[in-house]
Amino acid sequence: MSRTTTPTFICELPLVLVGDDERRLRIRLDCARQIYNAVLGESLKRLSLLRQSRAFRAARRLHGKERQQALRDLDAQFRLREYDLHGYAARFSRSWLGEHLDANTIQTIASRAWNAVRQYQFGARGRPRFKGKGQFHSVEGKSNRQGIRWRDGAVVWGALTLRARIGADDPVIAHALACPIKYVRIVRRSLNGHQRFFVQLVCAGRPYQKPHSVVGDGVIGIDPGPRTFGIAGATWGAQVDLATPLKQSRKQQRLLQRRIDRQQRANNPENFLPDGRVRPGKKTWRISRNQRDNERRLAEAKRKEAAHRKSLHGQLVGTLLRLGNDIRIERNSYKSFQRTFGRAVGQAAPATFVATLSRKAESAGASVSVIPTSLRLSQTCLCGSVARKRLSERVHRCDCGITVQRDVFSAYLARFSIAVEGSNGPSWRLDAANAQVAFAGVESRFPAASSPIGVQTFVAWAREQSASGALTGSARLSPVGGGLERIAGAAGTMAPNRKSK
Repeated sequence: MSRTTTPTFICELPLVLVGDDERRLRIRLDCARQIYNAVLGESLKRLSLLRQSRAFRAARRLHGKERQQALRDLDAQFRLREYDLHGYAARFSRSWLGEHLDANTIQTIASRAWNAVRQYQFGARGRPRFKGKGQFHSVEGKSNRQGIRWRDGAVVWGALTLRARIGADDPVIAHALACPIKYVRIVRRSLNGHQRFFVQLVCAGRPYQKPHSVVGDGVIGIDPGPRTFGIAGATWGAQVDLATPLKQSRKQQRLLQRRIDRQQRANNPENFLPDGRVRPGKKTWRISRNQRDNERRLAEAKRKEAAHRKSLHGQLVGTLLRLGNDIRIERNSYKSFQRTFGRAVGQAAPATFVATLSRKAESAGASVSVIPTSLRLSQTCLCGSVARKRLSERVHRCDCGITVQRDVFSAYLARFSIAVEGSNGPSWRLDAANAQVAFAGVESRFPAASSPIGVQTFVAWAREQSASGALTGSARLSPVGGGLERIAGAAGTMAPNRKSK
């Protein structure tokens, strides 16, 4: 039987630990780590035997349903199914580990190891690694009836009762506590070198929607890039930089990395060659107290940067959903972005933003459509001409007189992409006629040069326009690179036009 899925959201609360609660939680997490490593090792062993068999080589030559059935039979033969691993993990309930972990928690740990091997088996991820001491940071139950449970504002796990800090007047938490709880997860995080524990309530239903988070009505086009996104609505357009406010954090991290490198070389001169390279072979590393402190500061700086980036993604997603409910985004290979623009992708995390946008749009009742690259939106003009552009050409210029920032123009064309149902599924085409008619009245409101703005600037503009009740105001936004830019219904105020400001 196939598993049914229902809408789910997570409510996270900090735990208040008293006495030896923290010590007992650490012991249980370490026990969970040992079970995970044992099940992971057994799963990898069975997978290796499966891949060495003649039946597996024969199954790979099959196609379609025959191949799927042959692979399922191999999983059953080599006991590589999820419940086979549950049976293997049941032995730990009868050992000393069973004194700290219940049977349901052990099964979820086994499922976690099996899922990691399953993704590795089908090439969705690399070979899973074993967890070292202190590297296993979460455990969860199967339901809210047994094992780890939520009862009257506290987590009950065997003899442990852990109270949670609940905000008295927080409508988000009140909504979550009123929803049915599917299961409970305990999470450990390191904040500035100190360990903190949280409980995540996995609730059934839709998350709380704040009064000002109303989904708008309109079509929005998005052209994603490694770091900057072109975004366009009916009468506005912008090039948004997802990583602008993180510049100071990256500078701080670079200084700490250089300091750690100097300390590592000073503490271990025998591990380096005269030209500065690390000496090959087995080495012993000495780490000073100052180096450990700097490593802690670096980890905290990276954690804050990730949290800030996640907050920026959430703000931009919420703003886009307030501006429109039909979002059309051009397909991109984010793995290719990582290979070519690794540093920019690490700073902006475009794939994470697109995943967050799709998830929140589905939860809010909006739609996100992915447009294939076969339409060549960044190379197409409204006059019908299609011209290849170099990657360095960031402005779309055509003999017909159109001069618009390339990503914003591609996002504008994405708004007029139409899905046509066919015998082989939906196919996309560009409605160039309607796009040309609509563009005649809004050309002056789109940026004519590549000058990205920050997420917070774009969000502030959207809030101002929402408060005024229209998206065709005269708001002017300052791009990241300095100067002024045409955006969001404002007339161009680049250098040639500043006298008429």
